[in-house]
Amino acid sequence: MKRILIVEDEISIAELERDYLEINGFQVDLAEDGERGLALGLDSEYDLIILDLMLPKVDGFEVCRQIRGKRNVPILIVSAKKEDIDIIRGLGLGADDFITKPFKPGELVARVKAHLARYDRLTGSREVSDEVQIRGLLVDRGARRVFLNGKEIVLTTKEFDLLTFLMTNPNRVFSKDQLFERLWGIDSLGDAATVTVHIRKLREKIEEDTSNPQYIETIWGAGYRFKV
Repeated sequence: MKRILIVEDEISIAELERDYLEINGFQVDLAEDGERGLALGLDSEYDLIILDLMLPKVDGFEVCRQIRGKRNVPILIVSAKKEDIDIIRGLGLGADDFITKPFKPGELVARVKAHLARYDRLTGSREVSDEVQIRGLLVDRGARRVFLNGKEIVLTTKEFDLLTFLMTNPNRVFSKDQLFERLWGIDSLGDAATVTVHIRKLREKIEEDTSNPQYIETIWGAGYRFKV
């Protein structure tokens, strides 16, 4: 049974989310503040975390940052904050998706199932348990680890998925819409913001000079490609 952690200070919303998820066969734990959510997220094994941003004690941004630094788990942000800067900041800290309140419980369940299914496909299939290496960059798809010139680079779930997809389709140009459809596959929050943020974060981790990238190129007016 898949385990899900909900970090939400509005009890009525947290309980509603829990009830819908439990009806759909998930095991759910609740945390009413960021401090408790951070402790559970770091100390326990969860298959997915649903995280509010406006939390007492420790805000959701900090919870996301600390959990993402140590765990490779899908993080789904649910918040009343609708400003683009908050969405971009949350994605930049490693969140995989963003839903703004109010939302339909069925939409949340659908998003959860989609992310879990995608994560299972990427981690549980024998066919992806091999390595891809281009110049000094090596991706171990089975272990979901990345090495740059022999040094391990820590990536978020979506950063890893995006890098793996581009490396296994070298020299092909993909538009932001195509990347969003391939890797998210759901009507989330706008492909441009999501894909652009993840490309930028990837470059910061793997490129020696982000203004002159040697791996992930921007093809102006068309999209991105992984250069071989």
